[in-house]
Amino acid sequence: MPASTQKKTSPRTRHVPQRTCISCRQVRPKRELIRIVRSEEGSVQVDPTGKKSGRGAYLCRSKGCWEAALKKEHLARALKAKPTPDEKQALAQYADTLS
Repeated sequence: MPASTQKKTSPRTRHVPQRTCISCRQVRPKRELIRIVRSEEGSVQVDPTGKKSGRGAYLCRSKGCWEAALKKEHLARALKAKPTPDEKQALAQYADTLS
């Protein structure tokens, strides 16, 4: 049988979506990052499922990235909306739960 007609039986590699942390700019698999979303109503919140509708931004699971993103306005620039003080406080409290 000619080589061109033989089927290859190698296993397919699964595509892993990549995203960039808005603070440290490292590219990582999407599941390693936490999504923050600006909803259609304009509220900014953590999206643990990664499926809420709205404009999203991704941050590492490191407390340093979260602090830098909130302090240096990386989050406001990425979401094209400035979080309210209450939303910033909620995000800072979420960051405190990270290692």
